Amino acid sequence: LSFAQQRLWFLDQLNASSAEYNISTPLHLPEQLDIPALQAALDALIERHEALRTRLVTDADGVPWQVIDPPSAFELPLVDLTGQPDQAAHRWLADDSAIPFDLANGPLIRGSLLRLADDEHILALCMHHIVFDEWSADILGRELATLYESCRAGQPNPLTPLPVQYADFAVWQREWLTGPVLDEQLDYWRTQLANPPVLDLPTDRPRPAVRSTAGAAIRFQFDAETTRRLQEISRQNATTMFMTLLAAYTVLLSKYTGQDDLIVGTPVANRNHAETENLIGFFVNTLALRTDLTGDPTFTGLLARIRATALAAYTHQDLPFEQLIDELAVARDRSRTPLVQTLFNYKANDSDTDPATRDSGELLPAKFDLSLTMGSTADGALAGSIQYSTALFDEATARRMVGHLTELLSAITTDADQHLSALPILTPAEHQQLTVEWNKSAAELPQANGIHELISGSALARPHTPAVVYDDIALTYGQLETRANQLAHHLLGLGLQREGVIGLCLPRSTHMIVAILAVWKAGGTYLPLDPDYPTDRLTYMLTDSGADLLITTEHTAEHAAELPSGITAVSLGDPATNAALDAQPTTPPNVTVHPDQAAYLIYTSGSTG
Repeated sequence: LSFAQQRLWFLDQLNASSAEYNISTPLHLPEQLDIPALQAALDALIERHEALRTRLVTDADGVPWQVIDPPSAFELPLVDLTGQPDQAAHRWLADDSAIPFDLANGPLIRGSLLRLADDEHILALCMHHIVFDEWSADILGRELATLYESCRAGQPNPLTPLPVQYADFAVWQREWLTGPVLDEQLDYWRTQLANPPVLDLPTDRPRPAVRSTAGAAIRFQFDAETTRRLQEISRQNATTMFMTLLAAYTVLLSKYTGQDDLIVGTPVANRNHAETENLIGFFVNTLALRTDLTGDPTFTGLLARIRATALAAYTHQDLPFEQLIDELAVARDRSRTPLVQTLFNYKANDSDTDPATRDSGELLPAKFDLSLTMGSTADGALAGSIQYSTALFDEATARRMVGHLTELLSAITTDADQHLSALPILTPAEHQQLTVEWNKSAAELPQANGIHELISGSALARPHTPAVVYDDIALTYGQLETRANQLAHHLLGLGLQREGVIGLCLPRSTHMIVAILAVWKAGGTYLPLDPDYPTDRLTYMLTDSGADLLITTEHTAEHAAELPSGITAVSLGDPATNAALDAQPTTPPNVTVHPDQAAYLIYTSGSTG
């Protein structure tokens, strides 16, 4: 096996019933179809490419090998969907793509001909990824069309014989990727991916202990002007559209995660030899591109970093991703894909990303948490699809991601020299929601002469709800109201007059809140006194303010004893004070407080005069 085949074979051994690596390739045939010619073309195609008649069989020691079956007629059953709704074909294709392959017994390609009308058919082909990739899909479509036309015309096969087959590539890969070649590739990737980060995307649901392959995709499109501006940015910075869009995607991921060290996977065709360019098989490799976003660079600065990273990765693309995982000894976590949790791909002139050619919201296996594919459409616009794990994300979240990507690209095309932190991702509707709708905190104020009356209303409505918490001490609204009322009555009994000043020499505690409310209920004015202030400072404040009363606790009473004489002190927590308070009414005192009365008196540090 090739290295890539070996990993997929291993994954199939772990979960033989999985259809995660099925590749469905439906070909729409909107014309009068010559079915015998199509059958002959398919037979010729299968005969031409050994990969399409290959099975993976283990020997007595459990080692898998490629077994190439001799050419035979390709089974093509006809499924008549004439007169059925348009969704019938989509449902049939979805059901077919969910049927797993048997790698040992094969075949690893199957097909059916769906008849929608006399002049409209769909050739529904499905292959296992272990013998097929996206590049292969282009070869299949191109060669099948050529073979169909020649068969329909009664002409011989016009295709040039293939110089090598996929099995030849597998043998060559095993022999070539050894010794100094392997060491040089490994050295680069070991350095590049030392201590790799794990992408920590915020999800709609907790991550399951074992990764689910259930997924879906939504499709979107940008206008031609956005595409033109992005192409201009690419030209100005000597980057490809792939690099520019990868940079934008990395910025989006960074804003979602808060991470400035990210790894994004990207597929490469891995067909570096002319002999493999027209060969159907599993060649594609995954590159793990690590991006450094530290220092809040400008977007053009990030482009330079990504360009350097991508070019270096391309020169070391021969090391199979499967072997890289083994060599790095990445810790296994069955809830995530190893090393790479998100994928980005760019396809120039590819219809697969065009929303007009595919359903949005279609169910597809999710090989990663999140994948973004973008490409240019036939009319020059930029289109894409986001494929996401439905075990982690809702469709609404994926659609918000599209909106955020749209805003990000718009900001980049407006000014690519902005720092990453300045690039917005919120849509206008989200910005309005966050800054206006969710900040509508204004409410009609109930009729009251002071805050203490509002708190009394809360005590009446919910007396058992916690009102004040300090460390392990808590007071409910009912308890707070009762204690403040009793203290207010006590203060009035000590001669407190309207707007009279009462010093509060109290530590941070529930006593402070009770005392403030009591002073207000009694119509007084409170003066906060920091117990840690020097005695001279406290004496000055009490004397200058004309305070008549002073409230302390057992922790500050001794300190307060040094203060000027003639001021009555009330020590909260003192047994005598507690007894006096317990004798007071628990209802509010009959004192009218007006909003224009003094509520408190504060001495500043002096810097403001």
